[in-house]
Amino acid sequence: MSRPSVAFERRGSGPPLVLLHGIGHHWAAWTPVLDLLAAHHDVIALDLPGFGRSPVPAGGLPRDMAGVVDAVTEVFAALGLDRPHVAGNSLGGAIALELAAAGRVASATALSPAGFCTPRELRWALGVLTTHRAAARIPAPALRAVLARPALRALAFGMIFARPAALAVDVALADARALRDARAFRAVARAGRDYAFTGAPTVPVTVAWGTRDRVLPYRQAAVARQRLPLARHVDLAGCGHVPMHDEPALVASVILATTGATPA
Repeated sequence: MSRPSVAFERRGSGPPLVLLHGIGHHWAAWTPVLDLLAAHHDVIALDLPGFGRSPVPAGGLPRDMAGVVDAVTEVFAALGLDRPHVAGNSLGGAIALELAAAGRVASATALSPAGFCTPRELRWALGVLTTHRAAARIPAPALRAVLARPALRALAFGMIFARPAALAVDVALADARALRDARAFRAVARAGRDYAFTGAPTVPVTVAWGTRDRVLPYRQAAVARQRLPLARHVDLAGCGHVPMHDEPALVASVILATTGATPA
């Protein structure tokens, strides 16, 4: 087994389940649900290349989604995984669906996945994240002071989470730094400007959407239903774009129903 080219957190035992974060995020986005999932699975939460603690590959980032699918499949092989279950959020949700369409995984759960928006909606989403990234560049003491106040924390993360004031200060700081320091952010954003999901997975797939998502708004769930009529579609009531923090038990139950660990 070769050494994986990405940073990751691994917990639990059972059938493997790989977790993929969104653009500008890191594996710790999944922390609220890790132990719930690890009770049933060998859970591996990845920092995608160029995000979190994972370096940009020496040969550069993949230039399209097909290249991303191949790169993630290589990570699977390095970890000794053969067709694991996968769950992803936002960009990670799109990758999860593409892996499913390519037959590389046993099941896929996509939480507010990219790939179902109009060009205008995509510009909006990238604009929101780019603005947050710029705001995170203020000096570290000032950033901590801002995020230490619940009202300002709610203002800073209100586009991302449904209940941002409930975020712990250290979690908010880590998320802000992950977005600020994401080396692959611009390249991935440029590469994804024309992306749309058009695949047809044959493995179990669930698409779940936060009804209070303000980055990739909930109306995009209707597009996903049209393009993936055989998938299971779930509304995450009251959740924002990163639902793992808003409703951990609900998100974990949706993923575990997809993998077959618990009844749907």
